[in-house]
Amino acid sequence: MKKHTKAKINEIKSNELNPRWIKDSKFEKLVKSINEFPEMLELRPIVVDENMTILGGNMRYKACVEAGIK
Repeated sequence: MKKHTKAKINEIKSNELNPRWIKDSKFEKLVKSINEFPEMLELRPIVVDENMTILGGNMRYKACVEAGIK
């Protein structure tokens, strides 16, 4: 198992084939949750491949961008 490493948000690439999308109030709730409890990202990290394309956590990524997380 690989060790978790941190990356800058601008190094990560959104996965355009993402099957899941949330909008409007649910997305706003996710942004608020990340702002209020950033430790959640340690518990549910954004998973990327070797090219830094997101495999899991596209909406968390978009919420992080919206929240201004670097």
